Amino acid sequence: MRLCGSFYSRVEKDPVLRPLYPDGLLDDAKEKLALFLTQFFGGPDLYSQRRGHPRLRARHLPFAIGRKERDVWVTHMLAALDESGIGEPAYSQMKQYFEEAATFLINKYDDDDASSLDLTSR
Repeated sequence: MRLCGSFYSRVEKDPVLRPLYPDGLLDDAKEKLALFLTQFFGGPDLYSQRRGHPRLRARHLPFAIGRKERDVWVTHMLAALDESGIGEPAYSQMKQYFEEAATFLINKYDDDDASSLDLTSR
């Protein structure tokens, strides 16, 4: 999936996100993301067949994800989305999903983070 390749090429060079991926696991992460996105957006359920239920929050708990990590992740994902040439309405739906899912995965809070997030609606 071109979107995932574009995204992870940015992550590989990023000083904030790269440390979250153990050495050598970017290719593995790229494959998992491609399988997940394909399934989430209506394709075959290969992710679930291979890895079980996505459990996004549980799978991301081992990684410290704060507002900074979330914002950098979204910046790279939206740049990859722009580069992918995905048309409407899929583009807008994917953009909304990425922004909301990234916020949902925040699990590290600074005082400023907690006051700026409305997590009561989740």
